[in-house]
Amino acid sequence: MRSIGFTLLGALFSLSAVAADVSMAVSGAQTAAGQKVLTFIAKDPPGQRCNGNLQVAAEIANTYRVPIQLLPSSLAQGLPAPAVFYGNQLIVADGKEHNGAASYQIVADVLDLEGVAKQDKSGLLFQDTVRSDFDALKATIKSGGK
Repeated sequence: MRSIGFTLLGALFSLSAVAADVSMAVSGAQTAAGQKVLTFIAKDPPGQRCNGNLQVAAEIANTYRVPIQLLPSSLAQGLPAPAVFYGNQLIVADGKEHNGAASYQIVADVLDLEGVAKQDKSGLLFQDTVRSDFDALKATIKSGGK
């Protein structure tokens, strides 16, 4: 019984350490009106995970009404790259959550929890004729152009 208590206490401390690490000062994290901005940080020059994250940004823009900024790491000093933030909240980052590789579902889950409004009509990326080309592009990025 005592070991279970110590295990739970240890887990609590480790969770609090993780929670302290998920908020970072992100330049442009909010609009002038106070709305949180979705920020995608890419390495200079962009790498495979960065290119994939930019494709996720396109998908998110086709679904959600959220301001999005794309920053090269040279303009995001002190922040990991690749990374995705919603406001100052870390979603994914190199060496941390999901090792910097975002997916539509990971980002959409955060936006849904935050109550971000969706577009009245989804964008072209979700039409069958465009989607097949978009998926082929993403597959090319994942394979490194091979």
